[in-house]
Amino acid sequence: MIALLKRDLALAVRAGGGFGLGLAFFLIVVVLVPFGVGPEAAVLSRIAPGILWVAALLAALLSLDRIFALDFEDGSLPLLATSPLPLEGVALIKGAAHWITTGLPLTLAAPALGFLLNMAPGAYLWLLLSLALGTPALSMIGTFGAALTVGLRRGGLLMSLLVLPLYVPTLIFGAEAVQRGAAGLPATTPLLMVAGITLGCYALLPFAAAAALRVNLR
Repeated sequence: MIALLKRDLALAVRAGGGFGLGLAFFLIVVVLVPFGVGPEAAVLSRIAPGILWVAALLAALLSLDRIFALDFEDGSLPLLATSPLPLEGVALIKGAAHWITTGLPLTLAAPALGFLLNMAPGAYLWLLLSLALGTPALSMIGTFGAALTVGLRRGGLLMSLLVLPLYVPTLIFGAEAVQRGAAGLPATTPLLMVAGITLGCYALLPFAAAAALRVNLR
């Protein structure tokens, strides 16, 4: 499992679909928002939690089609299916590798980009915590979507349509936690909901992704 994780991390960096692309998209969205809604500090501060979460979600979406596509193209995915490591473990490692190369850099960069949107000082800690707890769920849901569409032509568009509705609960509770923190209100409840969604995704979706892979590899 460790060898597979190291391999996926190396492939993500070499293929150009890892943290660099996601961070660049994240930065572009945050920079463009003031041009679209105006430079008023009060407006930017109010919408900052939602904008940062939506930008992080879309940035994570960019590289989802590469999770299984590279292995499918070079023929290593059937070999992984017949290896001693079960497909459930393969899906779990793929999701973890995607989070390390995409979700983790977005989480660490988000507080710095919050300054550009004049985010309230009390919201930074909650933004960091909510993204740290929520982005793993985005990666695992994306792994499931990638498993459903592996081998399909133009599967990236179909995968986006499948995955985006599943992202909505994480987006709602993650942004709500940051908004409550910005207003000085307790944010524990939405944060626990985000953590529960992530735990549920890692408990169930590796099995669903493995089942989808078995069907697509027949």
